Amino acid sequence: MCGKFTQMASWAEIVAFSRALSEPPRPVADSGGGGGGGGGAGEDGNDASIVATPMRFASIMRLDPKGAREMVPMRWGFSKPGATSPARPDYMHARAETVDVRPAFAASFRERRGLCFVRTFNEGEEIGSRTRQWTVTPKDGRPLAIAVVYEEWRNGEMSLLTFVQVTTPANALIAPITDRMPAILPERDWPLWLGETDAPLEAVKAALVTFEDRGAWDFAPEPPKQPRRRRQA
Repeated sequence: MCGKFTQMASWAEIVAFSRALSEPPRPVADSGGGGGGGGGAGEDGNDASIVATPMRFASIMRLDPKGAREMVPMRWGFSKPGATSPARPDYMHARAETVDVRPAFAASFRERRGLCFVRTFNEGEEIGSRTRQWTVTPKDGRPLAIAVVYEEWRNGEMSLLTFVQVTTPANALIAPITDRMPAILPERDWPLWLGETDAPLEAVKAALVTFEDRGAWDFAPEPPKQPRRRRQA
């Protein structure tokens, strides 16, 4: 399952991207890419990216109390109910097949759904005792929208917004190395997932299907990490 993804490099860049998405999009045909709303780089041409892994923060789109779309920083990983500290999250992913019924996720699925826009995401291939990382990159450079559910961890006056990715069975591209992948939503399903429609929860869950890229993604192994050089005494 996905253990790393990249987003835009700065909060200003994220806000600029999300501003174009502030109004619910009109129904569109599936472009095959799963993304929308703009390219990955900022206006200044900077291609740097924020790397998000479990326990790190990422920018998540949700609806504010008035029903408007907003981007909010959230930490990746749920803690179990009653946890006195969120330092060690217990859940990073929620299966699409059971996200509506598992106690850890059911309330969030009903009431707190969001989108995580990514430039790339990684999947791990188990090779003996090690894991080789593969990176999915959209060929057109448009961000992909991953379905997430979120919650607010609280302990007294302390609070923290946290999220988990929803996952589906892997598509034909990814299946040779692993059996799960993030739930990628095409633009036409964003209003449904965010809660901008009156659709029943059964219809919301039905949108969580394996996304077939149809040749729109590159999929390549990450180069091996170079060993750190020891400092000379």
